[in-house]
Amino acid sequence: MINFEQFSKYSKPGPRYTSYPTAPEFSEEFNEQTYINILKNQDKNRKLSLYFHLPFCRSACYFCGCNVVFTSKVDKMDRYIGYLKKELEILSRYLNTNREVLQLHFGGGTPTFFSDSQLKKVIELIHSHFPNFSSEAEVSCEIDPRFLTKEQIGVLSEGGFNRVSFGVQDFDPKVQKAIHRVQSFEVTKNAVDLAREAGMVSVNMDLIYGLPFQTLDTFKKTLEQALKLDTDRFAVFNYAHVPWMKKTMRKIDETTLPHPSEKLAILKYTIDYLTSNGLKMIGMDHFAKPEDELFLAIEKGELHRNFQGYTTKGGADLVGIGLTSIGDGINHYVQNVKDMKEYEALLDDGHLPVHRGLILSDDDRLRKAVIMEMMSNFKLDIKRIEKEFGVSFKEYFSDALESLKIFEDEGLVSISDNKIEVSSTGTMLIRNIVMPFDAYLQRIPESKRKFSKTV
Repeated sequence: MINFEQFSKYSKPGPRYTSYPTAPEFSEEFNEQTYINILKNQDKNRKLSLYFHLPFCRSACYFCGCNVVFTSKVDKMDRYIGYLKKELEILSRYLNTNREVLQLHFGGGTPTFFSDSQLKKVIELIHSHFPNFSSEAEVSCEIDPRFLTKEQIGVLSEGGFNRVSFGVQDFDPKVQKAIHRVQSFEVTKNAVDLAREAGMVSVNMDLIYGLPFQTLDTFKKTLEQALKLDTDRFAVFNYAHVPWMKKTMRKIDETTLPHPSEKLAILKYTIDYLTSNGLKMIGMDHFAKPEDELFLAIEKGELHRNFQGYTTKGGADLVGIGLTSIGDGINHYVQNVKDMKEYEALLDDGHLPVHRGLILSDDDRLRKAVIMEMMSNFKLDIKRIEKEFGVSFKEYFSDALESLKIFEDEGLVSISDNKIEVSSTGTMLIRNIVMPFDAYLQRIPESKRKFSKTV
């Protein structure tokens, strides 16, 4: 049983994703040549995970924190496909593209804002450069139900896509109007039906709590409608209101945002409602049917997390392709440029569009391993970490363990010589629990930490 009084008491402001080094530590000194050297020297036996950023949207959803380009012009998307081709051709000079691909993800923007013929071009382009897809590859696409046709889902299915994630956020018309995303239940149901008919193995739905005009009563109705669609997974995110970072969020009237106590009530009800209807909670914001591979993986301690979220496909180097895309590997993070004109100019000149990145130190790698393991499986094998990294865990992380005592005293975590385990209530606070292991976060004075809140 989850103790929500504990949850409220210890939920403090913090980074939305503490599983990666805090963003200010990314450096523009990490340049194209740095990345080229990494690509040339990567282990050829490691698998690949591919992320393609398809950044276009017709109009702004005010809650969105993604890097998007607003347009209604088809030729801009055709032009972008041409530049994806250029990027892949340059990338192929340095990356061994014959490595096995375990994961492919289309994110955005609105990937299905691209027509069926455009999506087919992108998919053919990918397979022409990466011929060795695993038979068990996880191939997924983010979908706005307002932009999905039978032809598009058919192209995705024929191209090997087996997973889709539908953005819904909320079914209440007043909330939808406030966030500039009007999307009826019928439109969403039609999209889910199309995905099922196309044979998608897994269908996910994204909901967000903390949006304008949301109340417990209105969100109850959203959950009831969402459950009727019988999706395999739910991702229920806390709205991150960061208007200093995203200008479109300034269009949201902050006085209409629900009070933290209302948000907590919504979260509590969401967990109770979904779990009482047969779904299992995975982390702070994911739910899945008991037979879903995500839940099966967490029971085996084999769940992984990367920039694309939870996955069962670990041990792969993530290659980001397209505007603003992020990639990572054993020793690095890298991000492409964010400006379209700069992106195109670099590729026209024969350069990879690298904007910034980070070379991980031994300390970074150790902390990453600890944080990722705890955020994925809610437990940590201390002895395995000691063996892999050659450290005395309790000596190396004495400060972090001291900070965890407040959680240990409340029964949110248990710490022994061999392992750290997080309780059921503690899983709800996992981002807070792993914060003491984030060295970069600790260097930033609390008064200057401008992040979204964990609740």
